Amino acid sequence: MHVPLYQAKADFFRMLGHPVRIRVLELLQNGPVPVRDLLADIDIEPSSLSQQLAVLRRSGIVVSIREGSTVSYALAGGDVAELLRAARRILTELLAGQNQLLSQLRQADTTEPAAPSGPSETPAAQGLLTDRGSPRPTL
Repeated sequence: MHVPLYQAKADFFRMLGHPVRIRVLELLQNGPVPVRDLLADIDIEPSSLSQQLAVLRRSGIVVSIREGSTVSYALAGGDVAELLRAARRILTELLAGQNQLLSQLRQADTTEPAAPSGPSETPAAQGLLTDRGSPRPTL
């Protein structure tokens, strides 16, 4: 059965959609990391880490490397590290935009005149506007 490309992409991003998996991938960007070090850096139960590593291994994103009794994990390719860098760039831009908007909102709060202390004279407060901000029809 043929899976459309958009569905395969959605499945891929869904597979990445777990904080522990993202953290593991971030930790593996600089090379192989033994499981004991992953456990030290990610405060979760060994069984939970094992489950998340299994998901990443089945997807082909990471590979396991056994050296004696030590098992390490590594990224299967550099493209995953590039994807994580791209995600950081996108999030940085989004958050910068949100910080700019927050700054503008705070500035507007300090420059707007204080609200009247008596009954509000705004059309919305008088019930002249609908919930969508358009004038109510007059009868």
